[in-house]
Amino acid sequence: MARRWDPHRRDRIIDTALECIAEHGVAGTTHRVLAARCDVPLGSMTYHFSGMDELLLEAFGRYAARVRDMVSARLDQELETEAAIEAVVALIHDDFQGDVTGGVISYELYALASRRPEFRPFTHDLIDVGLTALRRHFTEDAARAINTYIEGVSTHLVIDTQPPTVSHTRETIRRLASGSAVVSATSSAQSAVQ
Repeated sequence: MARRWDPHRRDRIIDTALECIAEHGVAGTTHRVLAARCDVPLGSMTYHFSGMDELLLEAFGRYAARVRDMVSARLDQELETEAAIEAVVALIHDDFQGDVTGGVISYELYALASRRPEFRPFTHDLIDVGLTALRRHFTEDAARAINTYIEGVSTHLVIDTQPPTVSHTRETIRRLASGSAVVSATSSAQSAVQ
């Protein structure tokens, strides 16, 4: 049998791994399942990846780049405060809520990173990407609070039967941006001393 030329096989396997993670979780994503879904010989998996960990690292790296692009498209520009608030709302409800697969992948990554330290750089990078973008538009305390809200609400968008509405998110981001719902680490420390 002639060998089939497939120059994009490695990329296809990585993309399929992300689809499989979204459908079956990390535990259900195996070389055998991926080989069948990609219609490639099982031996091709070990040719392209030293093991499942390398494949998962590649897949989650690709996912992190996708999130970075979404955040960048919304927030890597000069925006007035109200426009920045609307950009955050759109990021949450248009981009993240519209990408249910991505939400599940994120959830799987966070669960994996909680048990496997080698995956924590991805979770750190995802948090840092948001925080860095938000600092362009909000104070440090507000950026941290908004970033924490984004992380939490992203989970709710995947698992909650009644996720927050756009208007609720807008009001929450507005309050966090104004500082009315934020207590800074400095003021908390000062209050504790008094």
